[in-house]
Order: sequence, then C-alpha cells, then structure tokens
Amino acid sequence: MQSMEEMIQAAQKAAETIQTQMNEMQAKLDAIEVEGQSGGGLVKVRASAKGRILGVSIDESLMKPEEKQMVEDLVTAAFNDARDKADRVSNDEMKNLQSGMGLPPGFNLPGM
Repeated sequence: MQSMEEMIQAAQKAAETIQTQMNEMQAKLDAIEVEGQSGGGLVKVRASAKGRILGVSIDESLMKPEEKQMVEDLVTAAFNDARDKADRVSNDEMKNLQSGMGLPPGFNLPGM
C-alpha cells in the first residue's frame, strides 16, 4: 500500500506531465496555420490554430473607396472563418491529447 506522501508525489508528477504536454500542444497549435476566406477568396486571413493572426490578403479589385464597407464586411467574415477553423483544429488536437492521456472525452483540463 502506498503512503500518502507517495500518492501526493505521484499526483504531482502526473500534473507536471500534463502541464508539459499542454505546453507542447500550445506550441504545436501556434505552428499550425489555417486560412479563412470570404467573398469567394477575394479576402483571405491566415491565422495560427491558436488564433494568432498571421496575415490578411485583399484582392486589389476591392480596393476602391466605394467598396470600403463591403471590404470591411468581407475582412470580418474572413476573420470569423479563420477563427472557426482555428477552433476546430484546436478542439481536434485537444481530443487527441486527452485520448493519449487516457482521459474521458469531454473532460476539461483546468486552464484550457
């Protein structure tokens, strides 16, 4: 039978392992790139799966003062598309990490 001290040490070691894996996953998500689009590809937003915006591309055909409102709407839509894709990739990676740890699906790790 394990002593209380041994159980506490085992729990601390498990927590450190989880924290290391979470840190590695955050770095991995920041390295995965997604692209959101709107207007049939006239506006594109590149982002990391962690949600960091990497770049915006606007087709020059939209660069007219009278198109300002439409461009702003398309940029917003492209950002939202990129965010949705980033969230999906992040959720998939979390499921993979949790199943690798033997955690039940839907288990929320603290701090995530």
